Amino acid sequence: MVDLSRYNRGDYDPGRGPIVRSLWFFVGLPLLRAALNPSTAVRVWLLRLFGAKVGRGTTMKPGMRVKYPWRLKVGDFAWIGEDAWIDNLALVSVGNNAVISQGAYLCTGNHDWARETFDLRTGPILLEDGSWVGARAFVGPNVVLERCAVAAAGSVVTRSIPAFEIHAGNPATFVKHRVVAGDSWVAVSKGAV
Repeated sequence: MVDLSRYNRGDYDPGRGPIVRSLWFFVGLPLLRAALNPSTAVRVWLLRLFGAKVGRGTTMKPGMRVKYPWRLKVGDFAWIGEDAWIDNLALVSVGNNAVISQGAYLCTGNHDWARETFDLRTGPILLEDGSWVGARAFVGPNVVLERCAVAAAGSVVTRSIPAFEIHAGNPATFVKHRVVAGDSWVAVSKGAV
């Protein structure tokens, strides 16, 4: 039997005190999400103000949501789409030129459903350079999307995706290798540059 009155969050620490968390939830987060604020520069400034590390040239769209900015690292020229939700109880790292499409949900926390105390479990998410989380995809704790990996739209990703692989479905499984072509490089499968 589950007894939520005995819920155990263990030694989990949100990383900031109640005043900073309240300021974020009541002031910072509404400004970040605001549709009336179309400016990426304001979103980047706001996230940095609350402790996020955000690289240059990043695009951030209205409606995005971040649980704890101090647990977010975003590389250069990354894109975060409308209504993307970064639920980062643990660190979320987004590499250079990585994409989180609209409505994607990155979740770093879960509960142990096998224990009556419903223990909290957290794990980081890493999106390596050039990776892409498609629209409305779910990415769970302890997942790595390796270099140029793709989680297709609507996928449920609970295991890491190797470099240059495209995974789709629920649960997400291998579909094919990603081919990326451009003026400066061509890659056909993992490891090829």
